[in-house]
Amino acid sequence: MSIVIKSENRRMRLDEERLGRYMARLLDDFPHLRQEQWMAGVQAKVSKEEIQAEDITRALYTSAVELISKEEPDWTYVAARAYLTKLYKEAARNRGYKSYVEQPYGSFYRLVKQLTDQDIYKRELLDTYSKENLEELGDVIDFELDKKFTYIGLLTLTERYLTTDFSGRMFELPQERFMIIAMQLMINEPEEKRLALVKEAYWALSNQYMTVATPTLSNAGKARGGQLSSCFIDTVDDSLQGIYDSNTDIARLSKMGGGIGTYLGKIRARGSSIRGYENKSSGVIPWIRQLNNTAVSVDQLGTRKGSVAVYLDVWHKDILAFLDLKLNNGDERLRAHDVFPGVCIPDIFMEAVENREEFHLFDPHEVRQVMGYSLEDFYDEEPGQGSFRTKYGECVNHPSLSRITVPAIDIMKRMMISQLETGTPFMFYRDTVNRANPNKHQGMIYSSNLCTEILQNMSATTVKEEMLEDGEIVIRKTPGDFVVCNLSSINLGRAVPDGVLERLIPIQIRMLDNVIDINKIEVLQAQRTNKRYRAVGLGTFGLHHLLARKGIKWESEEAVAYNGSLYERINYLAIQASMELAKEKGAYPLFAGSEWESGVFFTQREYDTEEWKQLAADVAENGMRNGYLFAIAPTGSTSIIAGSTASIDPVYELISYEEKTTYKIANPAPDLSPQTIWHYKTAFHIDPHWSIQQAAVRQRHIDQGQSFNFYVRPDIHARDFLQLHISAWKNGLKTTYYVRSRAVEMDECESCM
Repeated sequence: MSIVIKSENRRMRLDEERLGRYMARLLDDFPHLRQEQWMAGVQAKVSKEEIQAEDITRALYTSAVELISKEEPDWTYVAARAYLTKLYKEAARNRGYKSYVEQPYGSFYRLVKQLTDQDIYKRELLDTYSKENLEELGDVIDFELDKKFTYIGLLTLTERYLTTDFSGRMFELPQERFMIIAMQLMINEPEEKRLALVKEAYWALSNQYMTVATPTLSNAGKARGGQLSSCFIDTVDDSLQGIYDSNTDIARLSKMGGGIGTYLGKIRARGSSIRGYENKSSGVIPWIRQLNNTAVSVDQLGTRKGSVAVYLDVWHKDILAFLDLKLNNGDERLRAHDVFPGVCIPDIFMEAVENREEFHLFDPHEVRQVMGYSLEDFYDEEPGQGSFRTKYGECVNHPSLSRITVPAIDIMKRMMISQLETGTPFMFYRDTVNRANPNKHQGMIYSSNLCTEILQNMSATTVKEEMLEDGEIVIRKTPGDFVVCNLSSINLGRAVPDGVLERLIPIQIRMLDNVIDINKIEVLQAQRTNKRYRAVGLGTFGLHHLLARKGIKWESEEAVAYNGSLYERINYLAIQASMELAKEKGAYPLFAGSEWESGVFFTQREYDTEEWKQLAADVAENGMRNGYLFAIAPTGSTSIIAGSTASIDPVYELISYEEKTTYKIANPAPDLSPQTIWHYKTAFHIDPHWSIQQAAVRQRHIDQGQSFNFYVRPDIHARDFLQLHISAWKNGLKTTYYVRSRAVEMDECESCM
């Protein structure tokens, strides 16, 4: 019989009968699972003369993890409940309260007081919420909701997001993290309704009907937590000052955990003139390498390197070198392995690919000098006709404008080769994007963010130095639109079956909108843009989970039609919620003249039912609180925490595995059962054309974009791969994200997850 060494070096014999009773309690909700099988695994791990008490708990959850299979996926919940015991004991010991099975959480007020006194929580939590408020909110916390976690979800939340003290000791428990987020996001609401809104936000988070993006999940309520937004998009000016200033801004945002998208299409090409001297410019590649170095050197508190996406127009003279950035062969001086390239593609390029025509590459600086306009500032207002193809044609026909002429299909081949080798470049269909922009009255969209779902007006910040009469030097910036992504996602796999979308979306939009006012962003032009457009990105995850629960096959017309009706409903509720907020708090400053106000947004999407017509009229009268509203992010980490499938993707495997130091963690597809398994066809066995059709019907209802991945086999034929891209473009997808192949590992943007 083993001797158990407990706290304060107390020693006692291992009571296997008591251990069996405890295991039986953890199995109460799972009568189909066999306790003796679990006990055998535990006994094998504790069969030593002396063991630590913590070793028994570890044996319980690791043995349960080992039993997870396609046939018995519910062992993941048993493992999570065993792991919760460990968390409850640690929190009780560190916070100084006695842990009880009946009530494992301690005083919420005392937790807030302790961590505020240690300068871990923000002082404003105690300044805003009284002791009575905190005790009332503590009474709302429901530890039973911890039972919703899978093991991998709970472990991810614990290791990455739950608050510890500066020595790394566990203090905060899962439901307390949700309550702190709710409190932080409602901190500026009027006192008379603040607590009710906190409770509603806690309801949404604790039931896992929604998730907030990683920066909010990690930083909300913390004194040194940094900003709450996920990503940012900058437009780099074609000047030395502009390039270096942009790099500095990117470094400042990267250190706080933000993912960065950068549009470089205004920068002159290699061989362009500088101050009239011919063939002096080194082009965009050296500046991209500088951004690459920034991403690596300005890491995020040592946890991971920064993430920077770089976008360039397909007609830019440097595009061919750009497409080779991440390849593993060739001149290393022309490589940048740590950035994520994206290509901005006009309709006429895809037409030239289809028709096997030549395509012309230009230097944007020379175009400005010779033609008197910037080619990148135009797009086609209608399919097949518009300003960009007119201006591009003028450039092609101008006799003194230099160009590189290549078959369009050759450029496309270079893109596809890079995608199969590295997963990138991302694709950004600039005409489709800008035609659907509800704020085109205030500018245009040049590129996207790190995950291709954010599509908002952009412009470059310009810088000028002046010396005043007293000798003081002043730097004056004319701010451009520096895009900020504020993200949150609906858990479709839980929220839709439970019928809570009508209740959920209003509180979720309010939470997103409040991030804009709470957030402190170091880059001031980003703060300005955030307030001018008040843009948010309501997203979704768990689509495959939902389809499986509803018994809908991915490769079916039923799935396509269901996507259309579901996302139309979500869009309606989101617009309605933003309109109601505008009634309460005012419309975003640039609402006047927008397609929200004119109603073009609604007619363009053929929203012609009486319900939609009434909403359009309400929006015209009351405004919209948010200039951009709907964007579907990847949600890799947060969907794991919420126990569902990622974003709009099909499942990768029925059971995926994460390697730990001494064991592997199995993560089964959510709600895997003999009924759902037939609807969980995995990503590499699904015909991607069905995924494109689903994305196409969703896109009609999404004012921004969606992180849409291609899943292809490494041996895909070139003509079939090309057809996927042409189909995505023709079906109106605004962007495509990674090309995923089993042969290529992808680095994800954790900020968007």
